Amino acid sequence: MKAEIGLTDKNARTIAEVLNKLLADEHIIYAKTRNYHWNYEGDNFMEMHKFYEGQYEELAEMIDEIAERVRMIGHHAEGRLKDFLKLTNLEEEDYTTDQNEQVRNLTDDHQTIIRVLRNGIEKVDKLKDAGTVDLLTKIMEQHEKMAWMLRSYLP
Repeated sequence: MKAEIGLTDKNARTIAEVLNKLLADEHIIYAKTRNYHWNYEGDNFMEMHKFYEGQYEELAEMIDEIAERVRMIGHHAEGRLKDFLKLTNLEEEDYTTDQNEQVRNLTDDHQTIIRVLRNGIEKVDKLKDAGTVDLLTKIMEQHEKMAWMLRSYLP
């Protein structure tokens, strides 16, 4: 059944595209954060292990909210890894167990997502979808906090 929620078909499709690209970015940064959670080596292993775990758990919640929003506006959420790799703005780096390299990679990714979100908020706002603007703003704020926490580990 079609979602009759006050969005034109064209606007809903455009908004779903914005959200699905974000969903791809979120899946990539989630996978990287889990990878670093598993593969960190250092004298503060437990601290970093738990820190990364808290971050990927927060990312998992964001992923679910984004996918559900896509469904709420009447579209399908992307869910295949090959589609995420086509849509993402992020890169997958080589494996590393070095804390500074891991933290720098994740910080860069969060900051990329924040910039993408700022553009997405502006685009969706013009399409008169306050619900998605609210969600994107909330997610942007979460990424800003996560990036700040990561930056605090950098020399």
